[in-house]
Amino acid sequence: MFQKLSNALSRFFYGRNGMDRLAAATLGLSLVLLILGRYLFAPLSFLSALALAYTLFRTYSRDLAKRRQENAWFCHLLDPLRDRQHRYFRCPKCRQRVRVPRGKGHVAIRCPNCGERFEKHA
Repeated sequence: MFQKLSNALSRFFYGRNGMDRLAAATLGLSLVLLILGRYLFAPLSFLSALALAYTLFRTYSRDLAKRRQENAWFCHLLDPLRDRQHRYFRCPKCRQRVRVPRGKGHVAIRCPNCGERFEKHA
C-alpha cells in the first residue's frame, strides 16, 4: 500500500519544479500575511491566499525553464543582501555587476565582461 502511494507521488512530481528559494519566500510571505490578517487587517488574509496560490503554482509547474529564470532573478536580487563578505559594483561601461572582497580599501577593478578598468573603495 505504502509503496503504491510512494510510486504514485513520484510519478506525479516527476518533471515538476518543486520548492526553490522564491517558492519558499512566497510561502513565508503567505504565512506572515495570514497571521497579520488574522489579528490586524482582514484583507491581508486574501493577499495571503494569493501568495499561497502562487507558491503552489510555482511548486507544481512543469515549465521548468520559466520557473528557473524567475528563481534566478529572485536570487540575483537577494545576493547583495545576503553576502556580507563582498561589495558589488557596476561597470561604468557595460553595467556588468562585479564582486569585490569587502575591506580591501581603494581597489582597481577590471570588468571581466568588457575589460574596462575603474577604481572604487571596497
